[in-house]
Amino acid sequence: MIRQLIARLFWAVSPWRLAVERVPDRPTIFVGAPHTSNWDFVYMLAIGWRLRLRLRWLGKHTLFTGWKGPVMRALGGIPVDRRDPARVVDEVIALVHSGKVFGLVITPDGTRGAHTHWKSGFYRIARATGLPLTLGYMDRTTMTSGLGPTFEVTGDVRADMDRIRAFFADKSGYHPELRVEPRLREEDDSNA
Repeated sequence: MIRQLIARLFWAVSPWRLAVERVPDRPTIFVGAPHTSNWDFVYMLAIGWRLRLRLRWLGKHTLFTGWKGPVMRALGGIPVDRRDPARVVDEVIALVHSGKVFGLVITPDGTRGAHTHWKSGFYRIARATGLPLTLGYMDRTTMTSGLGPTFEVTGDVRADMDRIRAFFADKSGYHPELRVEPRLREEDDSNA
């Protein structure tokens, strides 16, 4: 109740508008993109709290050190050690298969630094668990943040990513100059 009140107040004073196509009615993987700012985290919490979504999210393990650890875990965080990303994917799959019910937020851009591809963990988790993808976004050009469509992945990486690219094509992120085109290395590898 308190979280929803905080979220209502946040959206009332925010210059950004909340836009939601449809609130998922079952556990899903929330693909958050473009991930260009630390503000993305605040807006993700505000969306989740406003819509009463039970969210967990992946964050770099350094966010969970010292006094920040308990706070980040209380906010739904799951630490990711970037030196062993496959282990994290396996752990999340095991958590879902254990029967825990939650929506998982993943920012496949990963870091906000320079890079050319998204990380594929979100896709591998969706395939292994049967969870659908819900596309979440920040768009500075329209000053909106919210949730787009929810859909099942088909296993055809290129076709699924084409659908994701089409949705994010006009989404700029908080810092548009840091936006990364939605593309997985697996798509490039299938060309070989």
